[in-house]
Amino acid sequence: MKTVLISGASVAGPALAYWLRRHGFAPTVVERAPALRAGGQAIDVRGVALEVVQRMGILAQVRQARTRMRGMSMLDGDGNEIMRSTDKTFSSGRLDSDDVELLREDLTRLLHERTRDDVEYVLGDSITALDEDEHGVRAGFEHGEPRAFDLVVGADGLHSNVRELTFGGERQFIHHLGTYVSIFSAENFLNLDNWQVWLRDGTAGYGIYPVRDNTELRVTFGFGSEPFDYDYRDIEQQKRLVAGHLAGLRWETPRLLKAMWEAPDFYFDAMAQVRMDRWSKGRVALLGDAGYCASPLSGQGTSLALVGAYVLADELGKAAGDHRAAFLRYEERMRRFVQLNQALATENPGGPAAEESIERAKNAISLDGTSHPTGS
Repeated sequence: MKTVLISGASVAGPALAYWLRRHGFAPTVVERAPALRAGGQAIDVRGVALEVVQRMGILAQVRQARTRMRGMSMLDGDGNEIMRSTDKTFSSGRLDSDDVELLREDLTRLLHERTRDDVEYVLGDSITALDEDEHGVRAGFEHGEPRAFDLVVGADGLHSNVRELTFGGERQFIHHLGTYVSIFSAENFLNLDNWQVWLRDGTAGYGIYPVRDNTELRVTFGFGSEPFDYDYRDIEQQKRLVAGHLAGLRWETPRLLKAMWEAPDFYFDAMAQVRMDRWSKGRVALLGDAGYCASPLSGQGTSLALVGAYVLADELGKAAGDHRAAFLRYEERMRRFVQLNQALATENPGGPAAEESIERAKNAISLDGTSHPTGS
């Protein structure tokens, strides 16, 4: 049984582990965090990705965990409503769609529950070295002893450790989209009832929506900026950066900033895409954000991860041990799908892509091997 080391236990990694087990592989998932990560924004499962979760047997649970938004309001800088909709929201699109919006942590939990009995999980550790020879890859770890694997897959996000170890520094692959975003949880002190609120003034703004039966808020702060350097591990520094850019906003901004400083699950990063000429090298391949991050502005990162996991495992299962052929076919099947979905993030700067573009992109691949059945 061939062994596969997967870095990352969010969405792409566990989804790949599930499908690899069904194709007769022995996957090991290593995750830097000591436990499954809590917090994070609502994410979307759309188009072909819904078929992936249906084949995994968790579509009903995914639908049960969906958010229950009734609509949204857009506010000016003083908190006055300038637009409202009961047909769609900025985070999920049309409310009458078959697509599903749910919290990232809920999807991660469902994937872990589906795989934990037959997949090895190593939490609280990370890969420090990858040494490949003709027989496999010897992986070094920050805490654990070195181990040998037949293949390695980086499913470890925008700042992928596996990508850096295999392809080099991230600056050559990451394309900044001119925006930074932070996400955190807070108590529902605004008493929102399944209703989103969005405020924007100049290049800064935020979105707020309730979750967990309206007991919590998820807050997304954003501001426009050219790229700048900061410490990815220094949360206090990141909070100071966000506060500096958002402090000039009015309405409930002071209370929201106070909640940010108290939040235990704060996240901050640039809105950026990963663009690479190839997603594999030798016995190492990249999956999801690590290889082709579309950014949250696309609304399609989760769907790309789920579909990519299915396609990669499918090709490895068909390849009769020829990982090079499998990786090549994986890229051939996924490339156009990735390009169309990445384009959603840049089609309408500052706003959502057209519904027609989203429909085309989310269905631009089939699980039976067709690369882009809906055309260009």
